[in-house]
Amino acid sequence: MTGTARLADVVIVGAGQAGLAAGYYLRRAGVDFVILDAGQAPGGAWRHAWPSLRLFSPAQYSSLHGRMMPIPADGGYPDAAHVVAYLADYEQRYRLPIVRPAAVRAVRRAGDRLAVESAAGAWHARVVVSATGTWWRPYVPHYPGIRCFRGEQLHAAGYQGPEPFRGRRVMVVGGGNSAAQILAELSQVTQTTWATLRPPRLLPDEIDGRALFDLATRRHRAALAGQNADSIGDLGDIVAVPPVREARDRGVLKAEPMFSRITPDGVAWDDGSTAACDVIVWCTGFRPALAHLAPLRLRGPGGVIPTDGTRVLAEPRLHLLGYGDWTGPASATLIGAGRTARQMAAEITAQL
Repeated sequence: MTGTARLADVVIVGAGQAGLAAGYYLRRAGVDFVILDAGQAPGGAWRHAWPSLRLFSPAQYSSLHGRMMPIPADGGYPDAAHVVAYLADYEQRYRLPIVRPAAVRAVRRAGDRLAVESAAGAWHARVVVSATGTWWRPYVPHYPGIRCFRGEQLHAAGYQGPEPFRGRRVMVVGGGNSAAQILAELSQVTQTTWATLRPPRLLPDEIDGRALFDLATRRHRAALAGQNADSIGDLGDIVAVPPVREARDRGVLKAEPMFSRITPDGVAWDDGSTAACDVIVWCTGFRPALAHLAPLRLRGPGGVIPTDGTRVLAEPRLHLLGYGDWTGPASATLIGAGRTARQMAAEITAQL
């Protein structure tokens, strides 16, 4: 252990919703911890989302434990700025010990502790919680001709609103919530085409993120008990938040089958049909941002780090929080992160 490394019982990597939820419960348990955040300001990935992005649930069902999210002025689904303001207030209210900017470069084994190397210095911890999320690793699938396209390509993570695309032909790719929300907005200012692997299915208007979380929880518990449960996919793929409903009512939520290749001026299908476009917006998801854990060599078959709940099997001093159902039911959502963090904090307290 170097003389310059600071000590903490727990180091949390990331101060987004999952990191804050972990901090809340560890503070309640009286655990000594620090949160290292790569950002310049509060809000996590929500600071970088496009302004019109909406939560899938009303504010009263999108809160971290201990602090209700205020209801937006319009009474509807909170947008990205509303979530950023809420997370900033949350970390101040509980005076969580956050160091920023402190991008974590690596986590290594250091005897009976884990060494965490960051832009703000080094820490040695008895337990590390990785809560970096997925926003920083946007995924774009490879299609033949992708490098020959003469137009603009961007991932949903780089989308910031419709104005730069006014009057340009836009191809939106992906069958999830991000694609539907971006398509709804772009279709108001320009010509859009939607390509999906399978026909998109909107959830019933009365189904939102709270119902989805409850279903995910029941499915997770059933899996642990060796039982079958209803699939979330049986209900549909896309939450009908108000902008999506409006686009549906305008008749623009009509998707084409997924194209087979990209041409210099657009896309093409196996049947010989083509579509010209100036821009391709890839709404094709994200992968866990775990490069800082590479020195621990934890990845198993398929590149996945095997876990028991949030605890990493090959390195029990490490927990993963907020990466989706993989590390807890709906743990990439606000309400899901809070519930998973509570269980994880109890386990860490017992470890210590």
